[in-house]
Amino acid sequence: MLQKLVEFALTQRLLVLIATLLLIGVGAYALRGLPIDAYPDVSSTQVKIIVKAPGMTPEEVEARVVTPIELEMLGIPNQRSLRAVAKYAIADITLDFEDSVDIYWARQQVSERLASAMKDFPAEVSGGLAPITTPLGEMLMFTVEGNISLAEKRSLLDWVIRPQLRTLPGVADVNALGGHVRTFEVVPNLLALKARSLTLTDLRRALETNNRNDGAGRLTEGEESLLVRVEGSVKTLDDLRTILVPDAPGAHSGQVTQHVTRVGDVATVRIGSLTRYGFVTRGGTEEAVEGLVLGLRGANARSVVEGVRAKLAEIAPSLPPGVTTKIFYDRGALVDRAIGTVAKALTEAIVLVVVLLLAFLGNLRAAVAVACVLPLAALATFILMSAFGMSANLMSLGGLAIAIGMLVDAAVVVVENVESQLADPAGAKLPFLHRIYRAVREVTEPVVSGMAIIVIRGSKASCSFPSH
Repeated sequence: MLQKLVEFALTQRLLVLIATLLLIGVGAYALRGLPIDAYPDVSSTQVKIIVKAPGMTPEEVEARVVTPIELEMLGIPNQRSLRAVAKYAIADITLDFEDSVDIYWARQQVSERLASAMKDFPAEVSGGLAPITTPLGEMLMFTVEGNISLAEKRSLLDWVIRPQLRTLPGVADVNALGGHVRTFEVVPNLLALKARSLTLTDLRRALETNNRNDGAGRLTEGEESLLVRVEGSVKTLDDLRTILVPDAPGAHSGQVTQHVTRVGDVATVRIGSLTRYGFVTRGGTEEAVEGLVLGLRGANARSVVEGVRAKLAEIAPSLPPGVTTKIFYDRGALVDRAIGTVAKALTEAIVLVVVLLLAFLGNLRAAVAVACVLPLAALATFILMSAFGMSANLMSLGGLAIAIGMLVDAAVVVVENVESQLADPAGAKLPFLHRIYRAVREVTEPVVSGMAIIVIRGSKASCSFPSH
């Protein structure tokens, strides 16, 4: 079979040339669409649940949140492990599945069971599934710079920058860290509440029931129809201050009172911020507001980073004067260095092969023929990597660079034997292609057998490597 393959290649040289050009084209196309990253993502299919439980101690979070969720998640098919961490006011549950499980199927199973568990939780408990990302999903980090307050920086990040970055392909989420999250604060005056026979529950109920818009039907006049709405949603501090607080039932023993109580009469209304459990510092000297871009599982890191950089440049003119974004971590730089290292190794290997073959064989055509094997083998590798969903990274491309010796071995043996046969005067009367055929036929089986042994031994070694 091998002899017939060699015979076919020598007799159908045009077809072999076309196949080579096709390999170059398909390989280049596969390389362009290949996910490129610095390191391989070896994490398993993982679904993470984050649940917030304000005011609960770790023991309460474990008993009232984590345990019901763990019981609900038992029995999901192809589940490898389930682990949870309970901290003050927060629970972190992680489910690992088999590598062959589709991430979206796994999230659907977890989401259905989580909804069943959360319906029995206290009203203040909230949460859900974390974004589809991995421990290696941190693509880019930046800070919001400018002569404005931390609250204003955080508002810009939350309402201007973050929503636009989340629309980019390959971006799973953008975490906002640091600064102050702006809120409306109502600080009750307990003495004023007591003087009016009101409680904190009365004040809270008034705030909840008066902070919404509602529909009141429609008015029809001829062919026109007008929608009637009641707007009660709070927009300013004055809206909060003017909300009426109804008297508690029986507070005045059935007597009618003309006194009207508003929120501003029994509480101080002001701008505040959410309780902070941490902060971000820059250079260890001052606080900062940070944006952390997370990439989707399997996303092309280089494309994601380039898209985020372009979007930040597009957003820059819409920011207030003097406010900018400063990138301090860029996954793209690491990717470029990793890929550059491998590309340099491949280039140096090709040049070294050509120089050595010229030195020992003294034939430029033979040296070029052997050197062509390296890029063609690399392009064939890219096609297979694309077909099997692998990414180009320091490990996969580094393995290709390390295997240059094995790749070039067979070509050197074949070309050297061809040169030896062509230089033998005894075969000068035979046709040129026939002498090449004889030379290649002599070494075909030993070369193929040697490469097969190397491949089999290498695959056995990789299979026996311990997995943790």
